[in-house]
Amino acid sequence: MSCLLRDRPASTPEMLTTFGDEALLRAALAFEAMLARAQADVGLIPAAAAEAIAAACAELPDVEALAEAAAHAGTLAIPLVALLRERIADPEVAKLVHKGATSQDLADTALMLQAKAGAALVVRDARRLADALAVLAERHAATPMLGRTLLQAAQPITFGLKVANWLQGVAGALVRFERETAAIQLQLGGATGSLVGLEERADEVTERLAALLGLPAPETPWHARREGLAGLASSLAILTGAVGKIAGDVALLAQSEVAEAFEPKVPGRGGSSAMAYKRNPTGCQVALSASVRAPHLAATIVSALPQQHERGLGGWQAEGSVLAELFELAHGVLTAMAVVVEGLEVDTDRMAANLAAARVGTDTGESERLVTRALAAYRKDR
Repeated sequence: MSCLLRDRPASTPEMLTTFGDEALLRAALAFEAMLARAQADVGLIPAAAAEAIAAACAELPDVEALAEAAAHAGTLAIPLVALLRERIADPEVAKLVHKGATSQDLADTALMLQAKAGAALVVRDARRLADALAVLAERHAATPMLGRTLLQAAQPITFGLKVANWLQGVAGALVRFERETAAIQLQLGGATGSLVGLEERADEVTERLAALLGLPAPETPWHARREGLAGLASSLAILTGAVGKIAGDVALLAQSEVAEAFEPKVPGRGGSSAMAYKRNPTGCQVALSASVRAPHLAATIVSALPQQHERGLGGWQAEGSVLAELFELAHGVLTAMAVVVEGLEVDTDRMAANLAAARVGTDTGESERLVTRALAAYRKDR
């Protein structure tokens, strides 16, 4: 069972719902219902049979009972298809449920439907964060501060340049993520990826099913080719890390000894159960924690790439929960840090005082020009 006390602090209600039990079941049922309708649309099965199958898919089954059955069977498809067939009175129509499909078709397509919804949330809030960074960079394009290298005082920069670098990291990671969402495709291949059982209407069924589900149709079934998912997972980890970079910098700037920038004050947030005077960077904590977890999750999916023969054992079965967690973490860091950046409290006097104390001069070099260049590039792509 999912655990909100563990999962909610790291993610958002929207993303947790997107990858929750009900969403997974609705996606799996949509696959079965639309598969039947696609087959009816191309004349492979009677229209009345497709309507009966769609009606059987309308009601969600009991999640806990189905989870137990799936654990026993080894896959969700087996008990779900059996349940759907039980709901259909005509045994000849019942036989048409899941026609030409296999368990992995259902699992992969359901995951892709969830990933499509999750990707929309990631893009939306990555753009929100990037827009907030652009505003902050422009506002402080000329604000001098001490640059730091190897965690030590270095030469002067402007705070705007620091923020512009944050912006470029997030914007670049978002471009990479959007490119990798090309992996979010329909999966329909049948038992061994040969599309057997569709009676020479396979291409028509695939194209129609893809259109009904709102997913791109693949050139060929991809049961044992998982490089697309590995790229998608990696891009989520990279995006999480890019946001984690911001969190790390803000947390360091908020240290009492530095005191140059702080997360916004929000009642009940960032306090300490033992030290009432503390102001902890809670949003940064969310992002940094996720940045520790995400690379290893992505590595799990990359390590599953050598899948055996036409359908692997133990590789693709590991992907669903891991990809879901990557989406959850990525959205958690984006929303947490968007709030931080939008309300960031910047103490320009303390920046000036720390810079003066370091005795490294006041020449910020080409900082302002570099900020202008970064903002122009972002706005052009936006």
